[in-house]
Amino acid sequence: MNRSPRRDLIVGLFVLAGLAALAYLSMNVGGLTFRNQGGLMLYASFDEIGGLKPRAPVVIAGVKVGQVVDIVLDDDYRARVRMDLRRDLKLPVDSTASIVTAGLLGDQYISIQVGGDDRYLENGGTITMTESALSLERLIGKFIYSFERGGNGSDKASDGGKP
Repeated sequence: MNRSPRRDLIVGLFVLAGLAALAYLSMNVGGLTFRNQGGLMLYASFDEIGGLKPRAPVVIAGVKVGQVVDIVLDDDYRARVRMDLRRDLKLPVDSTASIVTAGLLGDQYISIQVGGDDRYLENGGTITMTESALSLERLIGKFIYSFERGGNGSDKASDGGKP
């Protein structure tokens, strides 16, 4: 059987192109990029982050403007979130950041509500007004506890012991 070197080269290039396409698609699905995402690094501290993870989106009015880079525990035992946002954003210093859930049981992400101040956050700045994630387990626990205590959350023994 006679093999042509030209055909082997074409098959090899075809296989390499397929592997490159597969690598490109897997990185896009995974959210990895080689280019610099943004350039505006901002921080926000939360009491409870729930299921927020690195690479979670950061949105303004439903439009993705960046992503969570990392989450660490600060000196006050609060979760400090570092976000990489688009360089062209000008966020007022009174902007707020909230951790919200996509749907009832979806992934969590950060939603930024733009403030109205004339001064803007600079690179490395901190969003001081934050709203932590709503813990569904904690909410259900409070509901069950108030239901067990009489439905309105009041203590039955607080009426002075009168029947």
